[in-house]
Amino acid sequence: MNILITGGAGFIGSHLIDKLIESNKVICVDKLIFGKSNISHLLNNSNFKLYEIDLTNFDLLDEIFKNNSIDMVYHLAANSDIQKGALNPDIDFNDTFLTTKVLLDVMRKNNVKNLFFSSTSAVYGEKNEILNENTPGLRPVSYYGGAKLSSEALISSYAAMCDMNVMIFRFPNVIGPRLTHGVIFDFINKLKKNPKRLEILGNGLQCKPYIYVLDLVDAIIKMTKSMNKGIDLYNISVIGNGTTVNEIADIVVDEMKLKDVEYIYSGSDRGWKGDVPKFSYDITKILNTGWKPKYNSNEAVRKTVKDVLGE
Repeated sequence: MNILITGGAGFIGSHLIDKLIESNKVICVDKLIFGKSNISHLLNNSNFKLYEIDLTNFDLLDEIFKNNSIDMVYHLAANSDIQKGALNPDIDFNDTFLTTKVLLDVMRKNNVKNLFFSSTSAVYGEKNEILNENTPGLRPVSYYGGAKLSSEALISSYAAMCDMNVMIFRFPNVIGPRLTHGVIFDFINKLKKNPKRLEILGNGLQCKPYIYVLDLVDAIIKMTKSMNKGIDLYNISVIGNGTTVNEIADIVVDEMKLKDVEYIYSGSDRGWKGDVPKFSYDITKILNTGWKPKYNSNEAVRKTVKDVLGE
């Protein structure tokens, strides 16, 4: 197939390309905020094309669709730095929502029917319950979550009006090799600068599930091998409990073989305004398809720390 991946040079997108390119032609559309390092090994692959554009540019994107017979679109382009977006709502409006709107318009114009959309646990907001796909009253508390939920609504309307086949995954924190930000990335860099003192945003009790990127990619590929009409929606995560920030700090310290590290807390119950300090997922629906993650949350964290330290 001819597959187009938006945000393909990013963390998740580059891993997805690595798997899909084994038996498909892959077109990567990315504005290369983080450069080409994640896809440098693909640049001479005859099955790979790279277009450096801003996805909100309708004319440029339309030209790409016209010049390539696209069978399937994986839409991963979005603002990936939630803390950065929390300081400026324009970032998520442009990079998370408008990218979706323009992509849908181009797909409609070029009669492309198959779409995978990467959504997020942030659409649920802050709820003291186990979250499943039918949890009512979605109330995002961050610009990022609002932009993703708005994108889901827009996708729903296009799917109905244009007879599209859509797969949506709502996933939590994704970690693994090629990380560019996040708590693990930050802790490692902080401890490299000062191996005796670690500043921790919040109180360290924040607890979230962390999924290993290759587990996620396996699920994406499995669930998009055949597309149904309309929208299929899945929560995707790990089996078992999440990992607290304190546990992440302990794992990082242990893997860096440090001793007597003092933890300094900012004092709040969350890292920043818009952050959801705790949540838990029900992933029964995706497990019933036969998919199962290889790593639980703590294992994913430890493996990621090893990955990052070994890069």
